Amino acid sequence: MNYRLIVATNLLGLLAAAIFSLCLAGTTMAQGKPAGAGPPPNNNPNLDDRARQVDEGRLRSAEVDAGTEEKNQKLVQAAIVNMKEDFTRIQVLRNDIARNLVAHKPLDYRLISEQTAEINKRASRLNLYMRAHAAEGEKENKAPELKSEEMIGALVRLCKLIDSFTENPALKNAATIDSKDAAKARENKANADRDLLAIIKLSNSLQKKSESLRTPQ
Repeated sequence: MNYRLIVATNLLGLLAAAIFSLCLAGTTMAQGKPAGAGPPPNNNPNLDDRARQVDEGRLRSAEVDAGTEEKNQKLVQAAIVNMKEDFTRIQVLRNDIARNLVAHKPLDYRLISEQTAEINKRASRLNLYMRAHAAEGEKENKAPELKSEEMIGALVRLCKLIDSFTENPALKNAATIDSKDAAKARENKANADRDLLAIIKLSNSLQKKSESLRTPQ
């Protein structure tokens, strides 16, 4: 099979904007006084010094704000790079697992342990940005412990979950959602959340079970 690697650029852009907005939420904005709202003229020579101090203070504040904005932009760009890498790498690992299953190769528990551990790590990091949560009324049950004979079926299920997650319209077309499709968009986001949480749980169970089945070196 030929599986496409999808990079969810639209979603990442929206998430970056959201992160950037949150970063700037704590920054206070200086607001000028309306014309005529100031005190009457004062011939006190100290007033000029005070005005000069205020202007210098505003200048320093503007410089600090500019530095904070630049720092926030760098943080956003770093987050986008990490998310793109995680999103793509999860698909690469999924394809490697699927390829070995289709070839009916004997299960290499050491390799499976490494693959599923990395999938879990990257899916968990994606969740730091997506903040996936279970649908209302659903319980976040702990994934049951796998049996040895369930490993192949669980690996197939993991591959299908990754397919469903990466092909979700909520990730692929996030920037083109029409307001009339708000209900559908919420449904797609709920499905993406469900798949991501399931990937995290199942990859963790697979990693633990494959680790226990590894042949001691």
